[in-house]
Amino acid sequence: MNIIPTTIPDVIILEPKVFGDERGFFFESFNERVWRQLTGLDATFVQHNHSRSTGGVLRGLHYQIQHPQGKLVRVIVGEVFDVAVDIRRSSPTFGAWFGAHLTAENKRQMWVPPGFAHGFCVTSEHAEFLYLTTDYWAPEHERCIAWNDPDLAIQWPLAAEPTISAKDREGKRFKEADLFP
Repeated sequence: MNIIPTTIPDVIILEPKVFGDERGFFFESFNERVWRQLTGLDATFVQHNHSRSTGGVLRGLHYQIQHPQGKLVRVIVGEVFDVAVDIRRSSPTFGAWFGAHLTAENKRQMWVPPGFAHGFCVTSEHAEFLYLTTDYWAPEHERCIAWNDPDLAIQWPLAAEPTISAKDREGKRFKEADLFP
């Protein structure tokens, strides 16, 4: 596995070694020992989620203000532009965002640490992805920052107006959101 640093040191891209030929391919998508050796992180994953969205869907910048989740995201069908925003006031990268194209073909994974908001837009006809989380989903603690907040100025690769949920239409501005210390 190869670790690719990003512009935000806590967010990393993991690129597996893929073994393949005309018959197909194999790669190890997760190995706890290798994860700990390469990242130095002691994250324990407690939930494994599978999601499918159609092209043009944009999921806003979600996070849990209590029981924050770290997420290891991997696309298995299609392509998404995955985004992490540092919402830890004490961080030197507070308010910074990083985005990466995760595809079924490149097999890359993105680590979004606790204390970050996470969102994505689907840039293919549809996409399916898996993500491991370090804490359970707690809807009473979930928050959402507006995906198009001008203070964040995320450069979403959109060809048209995205399809968003009612929850995402209600997202708060970054400067008004509940954030981490």
